Amino acid sequence: MAKPSAKQEVRYNGIGSEAVKAKTGRTWDAWLGLLDKAGARAMSHAQIAAHLYDRLGVPGWWSQMVAVGYEQARGLRARHQRPDGFEISVSRTVAVPATALFDAWNDARTRRRWLAGDAIVIRKATRPKSMRITWSDRKTSLEVNFYAKSAGKGQVVVQHSKLPDAKAAAKMKGYWATTLDRLRATLEG
Repeated sequence: MAKPSAKQEVRYNGIGSEAVKAKTGRTWDAWLGLLDKAGARAMSHAQIAAHLYDRLGVPGWWSQMVAVGYEQARGLRARHQRPDGFEISVSRTVAVPATALFDAWNDARTRRRWLAGDAIVIRKATRPKSMRITWSDRKTSLEVNFYAKSAGKGQVVVQHSKLPDAKAAAKMKGYWATTLDRLRATLEG
């Protein structure tokens, strides 16, 4: 990864250097150097996270975040890559309550108005908070979360996981951006 200019903040795994320093006591540059010295390039993700946790005292969640950031910085892991494939996230705020967003996903007839042709299987639904869905390809999964933003406004966040590669992740990120725009137009129209 190219070194950012003085105006750009160093970010790995979506976390800036100052944020990682505030939570772990070290900047990204310090973590990268420390992990390089420990031989982390030759370690698995689990080994890096264990080293951070066991030997350096980094709390559990942050040991995972620093390990992923290190892997991204050193070209060992691509953006959006997870152990079981790639994962993307897209969200939209819509001028309807979160319950209306949930219902637009849950009701097949309404869903066909904005999600044309894509047969999904809703595995679990907790009104009005979340859904776990098997995507139409029967290989990838969706986690859809709904949040109340303010009076009459809600947010929907779609996480599409188990995508096979970076190309599929980029394609689905664009797909969900367009699809959630169509959902917003349907509900606000």
